[in-house]
Amino acid sequence: MRFAACVEVRLRPGIADPEGATIERALPALGFSGVHGIRAGRAFRFEVDAPDEAAARARAQSLAHRLLANPVIEESHLELAPIEGH
Repeated sequence: MRFAACVEVRLRPGIADPEGATIERALPALGFSGVHGIRAGRAFRFEVDAPDEAAARARAQSLAHRLLANPVIEESHLELAPIEGH
């Protein structure tokens, strides 16, 4: 089976986010008020071949923890869905 994976990587709470802070400071000048707490992140999309969802989830989470995110300062969130026809 084939699964579509999306891993969102973001800084852990309490870690300074200069990119998010820069965006938040620019919002009023662009006419956006009442928006707070901007945090920047990255998203990775890929496909995983595995015999079942549990195996696909384990492979994708391993990839996220070992390669895509720095576990000291970042956390990751995985979304996984089967791809029809595979």
